[in-house]
Amino acid sequence: MDMPALQQKFVIHFGEMGARWGMNRTVGQIYAVLFLAEEPLCADEIVAALGVSRSNVSMGLKELQSWQLVRLEHHPGDRRDFFSTPDDLWEIVMTLVEQRKAREVDPTLTVLRELQLSSDFDSTNAHARARIEEATRMIELFSRWYEDMRDVDIEKLERLLKLGSAAQKVLGLKARKNTDKH
Repeated sequence: MDMPALQQKFVIHFGEMGARWGMNRTVGQIYAVLFLAEEPLCADEIVAALGVSRSNVSMGLKELQSWQLVRLEHHPGDRRDFFSTPDDLWEIVMTLVEQRKAREVDPTLTVLRELQLSSDFDSTNAHARARIEEATRMIELFSRWYEDMRDVDIEKLERLLKLGSAAQKVLGLKARKNTDKH
């Protein structure tokens, strides 16, 4: 990688995190390079920055586009595609949450609901039925909360997040007891 050490460390870390978030390491690194770039970059510039193959960068950019995490731009007189990330970090976070929900939470909720509607559900043992119903309720609760929070003004959402444990005090909530049986 041909970049300052601090940026290189950031890019390497994002590659490692990308692998944990369900995308490959190179895709995470491509995103990090674009995130840190002052101007939109073309694929050849990303190849030069990371020292990876052009095909790897092309596939990574397509994946990032499918996640709606990068923007495609064209410059007058230049046939190349240029890519950038949104400037607004909140937009990036909200896009990530929306994409993860659509790819992971929604399909799981669909399967749980289908299981409950299945003709076999009533004949399944009571413990399994209860766990499926409990999982469905929990995911539905989080989904409704997400839907409510998605449309909250960013300034208000930021204030809400900054409340942290103070919200427990305001609402008169007690800390959750540890229910771990291990």
